[in-house]
Amino acid sequence: MASVNKVILIGNLGKDPEVKTFDNGGMIASFRIATTERWKDKNSGEMKEQTDWHNITVRRAGLAKVVQDYLKKGMSVYLEGRLRNRSWEQNGETKYITEVDIDELTILTPRSQNAGQSSGSNSTSENTQPMNRTMPEAPVSVEPQEDDLPF
Repeated sequence: MASVNKVILIGNLGKDPEVKTFDNGGMIASFRIATTERWKDKNSGEMKEQTDWHNITVRRAGLAKVVQDYLKKGMSVYLEGRLRNRSWEQNGETKYITEVDIDELTILTPRSQNAGQSSGSNSTSENTQPMNRTMPEAPVSVEPQEDDLPF
């Protein structure tokens, strides 16, 4: 029987990412994002909301470099990855954490909103900055293209 472990999240960074580098050139980045669900209560008619925080880990060196160079607190991101559960001993007590280990990242915050925050972004374009594992060196703007469809 097949199994699937796939997570897709859109949320906002709670603080700047933390990046650890290793002597062999490897990197691991970690940060937390908040996702908020909003709905109207059927009984009272008032708006309700619930915010969940997700621990994000980036183990790919190229993608971790993108995270280090471009992500800042408050930015909106789209992430794809998988759930990972870890445990460790601390002071004789077993600790547990659930993380989303990502391998796809798209920055949703327009460049004009983060240009002052990020040293790598000088453009004032209103386009988003897709980042993924195949192009970690620099942000790429996605321009809407007109279709040649007759309808």
